[in-house]
Amino acid sequence: MSTEHNPRTTGERGLALIKESEGLRLSTYLDAVGKPTIGYGHLIRPGETFNGPISQQQAEALLRKDLADTEQGIAKAVRVSITQGQFDALASFVFNLGAGRLRSSTLLRKLNAGDYAGAANQFLLWDKAGGKPLKGLTKRRQAERKLFLS
Repeated sequence: MSTEHNPRTTGERGLALIKESEGLRLSTYLDAVGKPTIGYGHLIRPGETFNGPISQQQAEALLRKDLADTEQGIAKAVRVSITQGQFDALASFVFNLGAGRLRSSTLLRKLNAGDYAGAANQFLLWDKAGGKPLKGLTKRRQAERKLFLS
């Protein structure tokens, strides 16, 4: 377990969880709620075009760019000391749901109040897409909770 406090970048365990949860798709596809996506869960923004498949290196570059936004969102929201495992769990959560969802969540309120166990349990409530529970999200939230508590 890392004892580093206030990490600012996603560690190897967080990166592995994100990659495993998102999967790698080198061609454009629609995610669980119908949004155009490519690579490791990169949401295609207006004006972005991908003609044909991308390479694994391009997917990695998109992931790193997306993670920079994720990490910035966490840094702005979290007001207490956290471990690398906690940061990594939050990185997976924010990568999947966005920083706005973290900012408005009970998870963040509990975390910033110093209720680490209560915050950990909040991960399990975020297992729905389009209002429906998804097995993949349940598995991801369980893994995030475990990483947060490590």
